Amino acid sequence: MTIQRMDNVGIIVDDLDAAVAFFTELGMELEGRMPIEGSWAGNVVGLDDMRSEIAMMRIPDAPGRLELAKYHTPKAIIPKPEITPPNTLGLHRVMFAVDDIEDTLARLRPHGAELVGEVTRYEDSYLLCYLRGPSGIILALAEQLS
Repeated sequence: MTIQRMDNVGIIVDDLDAAVAFFTELGMELEGRMPIEGSWAGNVVGLDDMRSEIAMMRIPDAPGRLELAKYHTPKAIIPKPEITPPNTLGLHRVMFAVDDIEDTLARLRPHGAELVGEVTRYEDSYLLCYLRGPSGIILALAEQLS
């Protein structure tokens, strides 16, 4: 048996509307939004009395989706420190290839995006950066130069 595909990457957020707006500005499209609750959902994730809402974001005309989730019950756990450094164990980051890294940053800043380091050139191949998005998640952007 082999893997058929990667369906999505799940990201837990504290403000679903803000996260949807952020990823829409990045260039993704809202595929759908719905509540997720009931014993079947709690059994899948191992949480009692689970009630959440998800928004599925997709990349237009390309594979790749993000499932943004807001937990209403039980409340999401906020790690200490709240903003973890890039070398924290666990999911590290999600990287997106973009046409223009500076334009993308300019569009995302009004939605709370902040650079983690700086925009850096890798040889003559890429401009790269890490940024913080909604709920402190780390995204990486890559602009191919050649």
